[in-house]
Amino acid sequence: MSVHMNSVTFEAAAHIVQLSLAPVFLLSGIAALLNVFATRLGRVADQATVLADQPRETVGRDLQLRVLHWRSLALDWAVLLSAMAGVLTCGTVLALFLGVALNKGAASLLFLLFGAAIVFTMGALVAYVVEMLLAAHGVRQTVANCVGTGK
Repeated sequence: MSVHMNSVTFEAAAHIVQLSLAPVFLLSGIAALLNVFATRLGRVADQATVLADQPRETVGRDLQLRVLHWRSLALDWAVLLSAMAGVLTCGTVLALFLGVALNKGAASLLFLLFGAAIVFTMGALVAYVVEMLLAAHGVRQTVANCVGTGK
């Protein structure tokens, strides 16, 4: 589709907008993931605050704080990778539009940006799985401590 902006037909413009829908749907999913990650990070921070206020001698306190530390690191990575995926996705849409506006071939750049966005999203999901496993481990430790102390 080699057209200059002055001669872009309605059909060509509509086609470009249609092509940009897949990255926009990915961006919407990334935004939802960021919301989940931010909420979980807030909960980790709240739990850490509660534990930090407990006496140092509290059974399992240090282990729980260590697990919360690792959970927060995993969530930090999830947020960072998701945000980068969002930036790359926006770059994909921008490259699509600029490729048409400037009448330049942008296929390689589109593949690179969108592919990188997918890879970063996958990385964010892996970091989230790590956080979920750490959370499950923390729950099991808490239950074991309660059972062991008779609480």
